[in-house]
Amino acid sequence: MESPSLRQLDLFAQMVAAGGLTRCADTLGLDPQDIAREIASLEMRLGFRLFDDLYGNARLTDAGHKTARAMTLLTEDAPELPEPVPNQQEKVAPILLPAELPAAAPRETIMLGAPPSVFNHFQDALSAFEAANEDVAITLDLHIQSAAQAGAALQSGRVDIAYFYALGDSEELPSRYGWSEPVNLYAAVDHPLAKADSVSREDLRSTPLLTMAPSNPLRLMVEDALALGRAYFAPAAIESDDMFAILSAMRNQTGLFAAFGTLARDMGRMQGIRRLALDMPLPSIEIRQAIGPDATEKPAVGALAEFLFL
Repeated sequence: MESPSLRQLDLFAQMVAAGGLTRCADTLGLDPQDIAREIASLEMRLGFRLFDDLYGNARLTDAGHKTARAMTLLTEDAPELPEPVPNQQEKVAPILLPAELPAAAPRETIMLGAPPSVFNHFQDALSAFEAANEDVAITLDLHIQSAAQAGAALQSGRVDIAYFYALGDSEELPSRYGWSEPVNLYAAVDHPLAKADSVSREDLRSTPLLTMAPSNPLRLMVEDALALGRAYFAPAAIESDDMFAILSAMRNQTGLFAAFGTLARDMGRMQGIRRLALDMPLPSIEIRQAIGPDATEKPAVGALAEFLFL
């Protein structure tokens, strides 16, 4: 799946409010393992971990704090529900406003599209830009991952600025380079390849990968990077967006897992998981920025695009 479900986001909010897995499960009347699986799947879709020690104190990671804060801001900005239509038999007194009361000036809205983990990268910069430009409101579309998705969203006018993952520039979508995230391979610490001082491409050929679901655009991006780096593997042992299942399979030495970005950094901190010492690095995945075709007519869009590069 490409985006988090409302159930997963709601469970994340309930976990934050409860402060612990057991307490959250008791409050909702659910099995703690069901909640843990949903949170793990949400982390897989977002590309970063939300909680440290989920089964203990369930402390929010830095990314988890920013995600919770972003959800709060989005809730505050949500439009209010319309009032019920009064019965035709009832008379409703009109509301009179003082003639001298000035109407609020409309705010220019900029729609920014980006993968969730990329948004997490510059959330503070977005807050600073809004604080300095009170006439501008920034809204988010967190469904964009690939260049194809970014191009479609920009052409349709659904977003003004798009960040996306790519392995380089393309003529179809003019963009500029932001930064790179290396792709790494991870395995259980007692896996034979994890113990090796150096792992070659030939060593990988007989080892299966643990991959995300076929429809997940992050999987396609990782597979393209692996192919470009001439890293080939045995058929996938697991194809799932269930991070809990992937971690369990890794610890059982079922296969290797490829990751980049915040997910890779979180993998490197997990107990019992180790990054493979490859004899040659894999290609990095670029994060690139593109702006809409009518950006010249919106000075604030160009200003924000530049500000995010400062």
